Amino acid sequence: QVRVVESGGGLVQPGGSLRLSCAVSASRFSVYAMNWHRQAPGKQRELVAGITNGGYPDYADFAKGRFTISRDSGKNTGYLEMSNLKPEDTADYFCHVEGTVGNAMVDCWGRGTQVAVSS
Repeated sequence: QVRVVESGGGLVQPGGSLRLSCAVSASRFSVYAMNWHRQAPGKQRELVAGITNGGYPDYADFAKGRFTISRDSGKNTGYLEMSNLKPEDTADYFCHVEGTVGNAMVDCWGRGTQVAVSS
């Protein structure tokens, strides 16, 4: 069973920074890709950033220059470092992982961590 747990959310002032973490725990699960999504109140979930085993990150336009996604493959952990946060970044942030268990493709979502940007 694959388990994904996000942490690191909280309340921060505009211009501040946060580092979100995504911990993946599962036996024999090989992570291929890790993505961060967010969902603001009343809005659809949207992709924030993603990274694959090749190590090449991809960002939504609103995240470019402010957010950095990374992975520690040895620990099956990922991070989303966010800086220069704006009130419109307020949302629940979710980690989504894709990978394999044996020959089976598996994807799993965490329950999210809340980020609030307000003065």
